[in-house]
Amino acid sequence: MKITRIFAHRVELPLHEGTYKWSGGKSVSVFDSTIIGVETDTGHIGYGEVCPLGPFYLPAYAEGVRAGLRELGPHLLGYDPRELAKLNHRMDAALKGHAYVKSGIDIACWDILGQATGLPVCVLMGGRFGESIRLYRAISQEDPEIMAKKVAGYRAAGYTRFQLKVGGDPDTDIVRIHAVRAMLLPSDRLVADANTGWTQHEAMRVVRGVRDVDVYIEQPCLSYEECLAVRRNTDHPFVLDENVDNLDMLLRAKGDLAMDVVNLKISKLGGLTKTKQARDLCVSMGIAMTLEDSWGGDITTAAIAHLAHSTPEEFRFTSTDFNSYVTVSTADGAPQRVNGFMAASPAPGLGIKPKMDVLGPRVVVVE
Repeated sequence: MKITRIFAHRVELPLHEGTYKWSGGKSVSVFDSTIIGVETDTGHIGYGEVCPLGPFYLPAYAEGVRAGLRELGPHLLGYDPRELAKLNHRMDAALKGHAYVKSGIDIACWDILGQATGLPVCVLMGGRFGESIRLYRAISQEDPEIMAKKVAGYRAAGYTRFQLKVGGDPDTDIVRIHAVRAMLLPSDRLVADANTGWTQHEAMRVVRGVRDVDVYIEQPCLSYEECLAVRRNTDHPFVLDENVDNLDMLLRAKGDLAMDVVNLKISKLGGLTKTKQARDLCVSMGIAMTLEDSWGGDITTAAIAHLAHSTPEEFRFTSTDFNSYVTVSTADGAPQRVNGFMAASPAPGLGIKPKMDVLGPRVVVVE
């Protein structure tokens, strides 16, 4: 089996809530997603998806995915998509960095491997653990009372995990955390995610201001060193995200006892192959994980579900169903939320079938 063509579609994904806001005044109302197809000489076609959270979250942007595919694609023609380690080695040799560009190709090749073997991706990634995957809901940054009201609504819909977007004015963030926690049951989990938005002294004020609140603190500051300083001055459970973008940083953070939970995003690490490496390392080191991606629709949600479902349950802190946030469905067969949970498809590969009328024309073709 050989790769004969790599192509991509551009799809806009508007939000049900209109706008998604987080630290530093950042916001997105329509996400620019790239659906990547990898076609073979046997007729198999696998699909992946890459959807950056705007151009100001991680070193990634939507048009960069498409430009990167034009640069990288010619180097992969003729390769066997089932040989995932070899394929990733070739991608890294042909294009330094730009993990997010490689992610969609890697996901599509896992989809092909599943189709070719007749197995779902989660089985190929280690096996299906449990019956379902617990989800969190991200709560866009707004006034404290609005955020608390939204949390109450999503809790009624079955969610028990909530990621509160903070990282703004520390005094307001303290009120946000108190207001939202008051809406929850003791068994619910609340994460205050600053997305690097606080300076170190602001983060210290916040953790002291919520000292008696049951809340996880996620990525309070921009640098790893600042986050570590905050970690060492609070007894709140601690989550790292943006700083952990490779295995070296994961091992460093483990050695420093810098976190209790780590957020592994598929496109941040370069695809399912490398995220699986990080996932397996976390399992061996006893670190719980949020397993997700930066954003996306049905295909991203399917990839997240297979990654999470193949992870032992005691190490799955939470995941998310991005396709429930957006108004456009791009594929049939994607996981759907049921009472705060989802499940990976038992069908071969990712178990999805793209809606070609929604995807529209190809904007990238490499052959």
